[in-house]
Amino acid sequence: PPGDPGAMAAAAAAMAPGGSGSDFSDLREIKKQLLSVAERSRERGLQHSGKWAAELAFALEPLPLSELPPPPALTEEDARDLDAYTLAKSYFDLKEYDRAAYFLRGCKSQKAYFLYMYSRYLSGEKKKDDETVDSLGPLEKGQVKNEALRELRVELSKKHKARELDGFGLYLYGVVLRKLDLVKEAIDVFVEAAHVLPLHWGAWLELCNLITDKEMLKFLSLPDTWMKEFFLAHIYTELQLIEEALQKYQSLIDAGFSKSTYIISQIAVAYHNIRDIDKALSIFNELRKQDPYRIENMDTFSNLLYVRSMKPELSYLAHNLCEIDKYRVETCCVIGNYYSLRSQHEKAALYFQRALKLNPRYLGAWTLMGHEYMEMKNTSAAIQAYRHAIEVNKRDYRAWYGLGQTYEILKMPFYCLYYYRRAHQLRPNDSRMLVALGECYEKLNQLVEAKKCYWRAYAVGDVEKMALVKLSKLHEQLNESEQAAQCYIKYIQDIYSCGEIVEHLEVSTAFRYLAQYYFKCKLWDEASACAQKCCAFNDTREEGKALLRQILQLRNQGETSSTDVPAPLFLPASLSANNTPTRRVSPLNLSSVTP
Repeated sequence: PPGDPGAMAAAAAAMAPGGSGSDFSDLREIKKQLLSVAERSRERGLQHSGKWAAELAFALEPLPLSELPPPPALTEEDARDLDAYTLAKSYFDLKEYDRAAYFLRGCKSQKAYFLYMYSRYLSGEKKKDDETVDSLGPLEKGQVKNEALRELRVELSKKHKARELDGFGLYLYGVVLRKLDLVKEAIDVFVEAAHVLPLHWGAWLELCNLITDKEMLKFLSLPDTWMKEFFLAHIYTELQLIEEALQKYQSLIDAGFSKSTYIISQIAVAYHNIRDIDKALSIFNELRKQDPYRIENMDTFSNLLYVRSMKPELSYLAHNLCEIDKYRVETCCVIGNYYSLRSQHEKAALYFQRALKLNPRYLGAWTLMGHEYMEMKNTSAAIQAYRHAIEVNKRDYRAWYGLGQTYEILKMPFYCLYYYRRAHQLRPNDSRMLVALGECYEKLNQLVEAKKCYWRAYAVGDVEKMALVKLSKLHEQLNESEQAAQCYIKYIQDIYSCGEIVEHLEVSTAFRYLAQYYFKCKLWDEASACAQKCCAFNDTREEGKALLRQILQLRNQGETSSTDVPAPLFLPASLSANNTPTRRVSPLNLSSVTP
């Protein structure tokens, strides 16, 4: 309709210099756009989109008075609805949604109509959440429906067909469709909303949650605006394409958004996703200096502190957030992590449940609660929690991995295999998934597949340094002694090259196997070097001594060290018993193992 402020703003955005392509040359124009969309989001009660735009605008240089964006122009319809809108907005802000909707009936202007529909939607959501909290423990979520959705869909689809929805209206229509599980239709509507009003972050964010892989992303026709860069960076982070995401964020920082706390937090989350823990921790610490009362993403920060077992820091964070706002989902998760690190699993589960009462769609809490139930050996509750996590977000690899672990405890290897495979698809370069997959194949006696998995886990960088040991043991089982020896040697080199000798149970196993292997090959020097190493470990000490006695005996009988058996490898110099330099290890011949 003529005079529609949404259409006018969209046209203005398209004509604006910042609207063309991912062009960041005119930051002042971008700042104007952000300030005006923040204001328009707030007028419609869209707090989060308003906050996002305001935070981003805050990162840019302030504008002089002459350049501040003018307030949105009012139409005849706006003037007619002004009284009802002003009254209803005050009720809306006090969360009296039904009351707000009652006074907005029959309003024609875009702004008032949006608030009318949005109030009805939120009223339904609030009732659904209240009912859920009252009637059910957080594990039987999903049986309660928002009753308002069907009516809203019917009314909004009429308006949609008549092309009467502005960018915000399209966004709400998309949300209603998504809540009704009409994903394909929802994606189309969100893309349309992004075209009509590219500056509204909410629509982009909804798209992020609906796109499950890179292929889907390719087929979307997105508007060519600078907002698309933020969207792409966000979706790359979600899809675990971390390299691409970090490049995007770096280019946004270079374009002039270096002060943006949103970007800094996203970079920290990206590093967390690729398990670069030190980098993520230092960025989070920096972020807390800049924005000390921030609560978003602090649960991710607490996950990092948990992985590093940093009790004092995690305790400080939990107390700190508790002082700021103890009834926030993130705060509950941080406290849950704190109790989990102290092995108080019942208490931890309680806090994750509290988080889910506050927000049942909160992904992290479902997964963490699953972990706690696993610790408490309550497998059925764990399975339910992980399943809920996957319902909320199919891309949560931790939930798939958790399900694999639970079924492993229940000795159901075929189920295991399915879940570990899903986790591996989501994190192709995570060695933990590969090792888990290998173990599954081993249980199912598919040893060739298992070998491939272990080798791949070693190739992508094995976090827990277990892949080579498992591979060696497989070779042992298959009587491929040469390959087994090669893998053990590689494993020992790997462990010792870290500098610190990790307390690894398997080092002794490796030395024991190598000592026996060299003994069979009649390579006395190497065998005795390994046997002496065995003496350093409790569990192999006796065998090591016995082997040394045998070698001594055979030497005395004049058995010479064999030369006709090809000795494929020698220990690295630093490891031989008396540190005499031996030949360097020949390049490994693993052609027989590579997948």
